[in-house]
Amino acid sequence: MPLTVELKTPLTGPYKQPTGLFINNEFVEGVDKKTFETINPTTEEAICSVHEATEKDVDIAVAAARKAFNGPWKTISPQQRGIYLTRLADIVEKNSDLLSAVESLDNGKSISMARGDVSSVVGCIRYYGGWADKITGSTVETVPDHFNYTRYEPIGVCGQIIPWNFPLLMLAWKISPALATGNTVVLKTAEQTPLSALVFAQFVKEAGFPPGVVNIISGFGKVAGAAIASHMDIDKVAFTGSTLVGRSIMKAAASSNLKKVTLELGGKSPNIVFKDADIEQAISWVNFGIYYNHGQCCCAGSRIYVQEEIYDKFIETFRKRAAANAVGDPFDEKTFQGPQVSQLQYDRIMGYIEEGKKDGAKIEVGGSRHGDKGYFIQPTIFSGVTPDMKIMKEEIFGPVCAIAKFKTEEEVIELANDTTYGLAAAVHTNDLNTAIRVSNTLKAGTVWVNCYNMIHHQLPFGGYKESGIGRELGEEALANYTQHKSVSIRLGGPIF
Repeated sequence: MPLTVELKTPLTGPYKQPTGLFINNEFVEGVDKKTFETINPTTEEAICSVHEATEKDVDIAVAAARKAFNGPWKTISPQQRGIYLTRLADIVEKNSDLLSAVESLDNGKSISMARGDVSSVVGCIRYYGGWADKITGSTVETVPDHFNYTRYEPIGVCGQIIPWNFPLLMLAWKISPALATGNTVVLKTAEQTPLSALVFAQFVKEAGFPPGVVNIISGFGKVAGAAIASHMDIDKVAFTGSTLVGRSIMKAAASSNLKKVTLELGGKSPNIVFKDADIEQAISWVNFGIYYNHGQCCCAGSRIYVQEEIYDKFIETFRKRAAANAVGDPFDEKTFQGPQVSQLQYDRIMGYIEEGKKDGAKIEVGGSRHGDKGYFIQPTIFSGVTPDMKIMKEEIFGPVCAIAKFKTEEEVIELANDTTYGLAAAVHTNDLNTAIRVSNTLKAGTVWVNCYNMIHHQLPFGGYKESGIGRELGEEALANYTQHKSVSIRLGGPIF
């Protein structure tokens, strides 16, 4: 099978799509010469096939990353690491139309959202490029005859496993702090969406990174992902995905070489609307909070709690707003919601919709397939939902929300925190005291007030409880990729 194929997108026309494994700055075949198809979720047809990484290919990629870590990458100054990263950001920005189009083609997200993702990718890489030469230790005074200092050192070879809902964005979140702190990377893409990362990979070499510093492979979680999690020469693993898979990765890391682990996992985020909120603005943000990225978002505001005084008006207005969301061809500039990523995901979401109906929740809008081709689902609202219903308790990961009413602040805080997750939450109110009081009480890693999904590379992002371990983005992400060393030098004095 060739290492590139000729494809085209409605936005950019023909382009050359890499299909190999990106190892040591080159696209190569897998050792076993296995391939798999990636499917266009809009048409349900195969786009192309890419090379599949097995355990053998992971070994080769890890060896390349280790050689680079112990060799040229170790001797490069922090300033030069920053130059490489900012140069990479410039190249990505220059090719943003192509990357956005490939993202829409392979993932199904609307082109406007794909452009937003690529813009955030550029911002994230540039941000950590700026951090590369600003990671400093400190001196510590203990006793007069000792000089003590601390330093932050790179961990080593980092295995990174990203999901299919934000392929390029999650790639940037993972590699940027890892490279800024001096590590090398073996990153596995999601098997549903490998194409945009492979296009991105060619820009790594163009930016001047030495061979082996960044390795990007396509493959399946049960094979390549498991090999990364249990590899004895990987020093740290970062994973974004489901809580179920996160548990298996943590077990594999513990039973192998006890590698450092960070996990960004699932969510069932509460979105709270108080009676004094600006109802039109609140509905706009609630709509964005659940239907953004087709509902395929770990922090989606899928549990909506509305104070009883405005509940009926909220339902009536939100019903109209959700029904007006443009669902269709991702390459249509007017489209807000594209298809779900796969047949499996489509079936899973439709199963939850049927569960909601069976449990007695009321469908206010949606609840069915959209169109007759592609994995499209209508924006769906359930009202009259009780805490014990499956659609209120479990992560659906689709354009489906559950709405319940509440009376008091104390009641809604209890309802909001009654979950095994704790990734995000939101509060809509015009009372600053309420906003701060409730935000401080919610058990979530991020709380938005009078907005939703306002993620930024300068702000740390991560979860409480079963939503994960560690933080991505912001200065906090740098700690995930460094070891803290203390050095104590005796200058004189007594010898014991």
